Amino acid sequence: MSNDLESRVALVTGGSRGIGRATCIALARQGARVAINYLQNESAAIKTLSQVEAVGGVGAIFQANVADELAVADMVAAIDAELGLIDLLVTNAAVSMQAGHSTLDLNDFRRIMATNVEGTLIPIMAVKDGMVSRGFGGIVCVASVAGLRPRPLGITYSTSKAAVVALARNFAAALGPEVRVNCVAPGLIETDMIAGLAPDVQDAMRDEAFVKRLGQPEDIAEAIVFLLSDKASFVSGQTFVADGGRITLP
Repeated sequence: MSNDLESRVALVTGGSRGIGRATCIALARQGARVAINYLQNESAAIKTLSQVEAVGGVGAIFQANVADELAVADMVAAIDAELGLIDLLVTNAAVSMQAGHSTLDLNDFRRIMATNVEGTLIPIMAVKDGMVSRGFGGIVCVASVAGLRPRPLGITYSTSKAAVVALARNFAAALGPEVRVNCVAPGLIETDMIAGLAPDVQDAMRDEAFVKRLGQPEDIAEAIVFLLSDKASFVSGQTFVADGGRITLP
């Protein structure tokens, strides 16, 4: 892939680990200046920054709770001052939980929705007007295949990711033609988030995939970079499923 993101400023929320870290590195390889958002784990964010710099990239770390409107506004102002105006946004910060209907707790539901849904909406709201006024912008929201199919033991998480898909679709319609907005829906990816899944569950999901393996963070990062690049200039409002073939959309 050519460096068509050269000189662009990209904000990746939840950029300190997993898919977020891989995305920061992939964007840096394409010449983007990368703002690495994190919530608590500063050492992980520093490690991501070192890996961005190791591939010749420029970046900086920014702490903020993406579900806090004032904190996000302060973060965006700091990014503008240090790296430049934000051209590209990847909303990746998320939390997960497993709970069936009998153990579903309203407080847990609100916590998940705050991070996964409001934590997608608030960063978009913080950068969209600037993108529209400058006539350029790219946004990719990281959803999940859990938002596309029933998850009886993941009602809260699945609902939150379905909402992320809807947010991306509606913002694509609202912000076009200046800003393209798309979703990536990963399947099972080998990150910290799947640590709670039993090995036999992981094995079953691996066997269901056409490619017979779990995904790596880099698999999703490359899809995100493609959707942000000029090569995807005719793609907006779409949900790109990257799950090794476990789900096939019509």
